[in-house]
Amino acid sequence: MNEPAAISTELLLRYDQPGPRYTSYPTAPVWTEDFGEREWREALARANRRSAAPFSLYVHIPFCRSMCFYCGCNVVVTQREEKAREYVDVMLKEVALLAEALPDRRTLKQHHWGGGTPTYLPPEEIVRLYRGIEARFPPAGDAEISIEVDPRVTTFDHLEALHHLGFRRISMGVQDFTPKVQQAIHRVQSRELTKSLVDEARRVGFTSVNVDLVYGLPHQEPETFGETIETILDWKIDRIACYSYAHVPWLKKHQRALPEEALPGREEKFALLALALETFGRAGYEMIGFDHFARAEDDLAWAAREGKLHRNFMGYSTRMEAGREGEDMLMLGVTSIGEVAGAFGQNPKERRDWAGAISEGRLPVHRGHRRNAEDEERRRIILDIMCDYRVEFANFEAEGRPPFRERYAKALRSLEPLVEDGLLELGDEALVVTPKGRVFLRNICMPFDAYLEKQRAEGRPMFSRTV
Repeated sequence: MNEPAAISTELLLRYDQPGPRYTSYPTAPVWTEDFGEREWREALARANRRSAAPFSLYVHIPFCRSMCFYCGCNVVVTQREEKAREYVDVMLKEVALLAEALPDRRTLKQHHWGGGTPTYLPPEEIVRLYRGIEARFPPAGDAEISIEVDPRVTTFDHLEALHHLGFRRISMGVQDFTPKVQQAIHRVQSRELTKSLVDEARRVGFTSVNVDLVYGLPHQEPETFGETIETILDWKIDRIACYSYAHVPWLKKHQRALPEEALPGREEKFALLALALETFGRAGYEMIGFDHFARAEDDLAWAAREGKLHRNFMGYSTRMEAGREGEDMLMLGVTSIGEVAGAFGQNPKERRDWAGAISEGRLPVHRGHRRNAEDEERRRIILDIMCDYRVEFANFEAEGRPPFRERYAKALRSLEPLVEDGLLELGDEALVVTPKGRVFLRNICMPFDAYLEKQRAEGRPMFSRTV
């Protein structure tokens, strides 16, 4: 994909603005603590009544041995491994409570572990937790079972145990192999260490080995970042996530430890992105959404071509299809997020609050949001943009309602400058994102966000920049 090379600096500066990543709609800042356990149990009951379709499940393991200064996740830095064993004890009780709230036995179509560092847990604790979940929520025959790992703490014994349990997709954090960058972000990780884990994962039988990169970090330059990309391509990685570094020190105080003067400027950051897009395109990777890339034969690329992608808090999915039965997602662990029967729920950030609720026999949901009819339609529009690069207006027409173009006239007017700049095409029947416009997907979604204007009026920083 060479389109980004045609994007001028002036165009970049015009559209590089704070905005949501739209892993949900409405976005998390809209949710409130008026939504709690009772409302989440009601959502689970609705899901249990309406369908026998499989669920998705996200398992959050918050522990890390050290803090990466760029990190935007909710983590607990500790060297005390007994905390992890205690955490598994409590999580197994949470599994039991969740299963009781869903009396009809349900399978999992997608089962993903993230963190933190899931492989902070020793292999025997991983086995204990997985078997406890599996007893209540067994995997469907074609389930995708995946995990995020840090190569610095993941052993070959971990890989053997994970593969034996049924994990087949593994994602490894890399970010950048440049020593100066690694030192600045407090994550020193050699090529040799990472390559040994890639090779061993393939040897034991993982069918998809994926890597995460981040652009916009301190001291990054096109030449050195290009060397990292070429290394990853030489390894023939199946999928690559190339994320924009989200500098939000007002939310993540540890990011203040980064040398801000060494962060790339907006033009320099875009040069890193353009390099990645062009290099991945030349190597035959297909762009999925705005930050994922997959080899043409990968099922993520296939799903994108067939219009069967879904996007949720775990990123892009090939298993849980939006707009169809089976997109419900359960959650386990501190700060984890679920989406069930038109509602979002989130567990508390503090372990004592999470564990305290579970010890009292309560599902530990402390905030969330139940979507109304307008939320549902706008969510579907945003998902179509994010996953399919197009919105067919006929899909949102119904007898007795004004036409789509009339109902969303304000949003469509807001998009006219993007049409003039060649980022999308706007016809009588559809909105279509151009290849060049894929870099600005978040911008294209924002006019359809009914809550964004009020959030901006509040004046406090809330979102990372869009490019």
